[in-house]
Amino acid sequence: MSSSLSTPAPLADTRKRCFDPVVDAQTRLLILGSLPGEKSLAHSQYYAHPQNKFWRLLGEILGVELTGLPYDARLASVLAHGVGLWDVVAQAHRAGSLDSNIRNRDDNDLPGLLARFPAIRAIAFNGGTAAKVGIKVLGEQVSRYQIINLPSSSPAYTRPYVDKLAQWGVLRQALAR
Repeated sequence: MSSSLSTPAPLADTRKRCFDPVVDAQTRLLILGSLPGEKSLAHSQYYAHPQNKFWRLLGEILGVELTGLPYDARLASVLAHGVGLWDVVAQAHRAGSLDSNIRNRDDNDLPGLLARFPAIRAIAFNGGTAAKVGIKVLGEQVSRYQIINLPSSSPAYTRPYVDKLAQWGVLRQALAR
């Protein structure tokens, strides 16, 4: 009698890689996400999912309409305001876009980046996974920076926009320092 056990199909290469950091010598606030989602990776742009509120939230904080700008102009605008972007995870296996699916991760060298850009005084984590991983990666260096834990801008984190904006408002004070 033959068995009809099904063998799972081999996993496609689901290793995802983050983008290069967006920072310069005037960056005072570094916003760190976890790892770009599928839409972002497909478009090679930070926060490219149309339902992700990142650009709208940050635009309101900076007083600039970012969502309507071309991507390169968005990046130039955030840099001009002293804000940098990166992710805590350099690469990992992940099916889909959820942080809970991140496996076998390699973390970015946050201490190395911070050493190269000494004007950075504050680090904001966009979501719980970014904060958990980032604080671990920073280790004892975490005490050198103002640490800000933000609610995720992701559509997967279903909190009302107005609540997210209220919590993101602390970025104004971080940039004023």
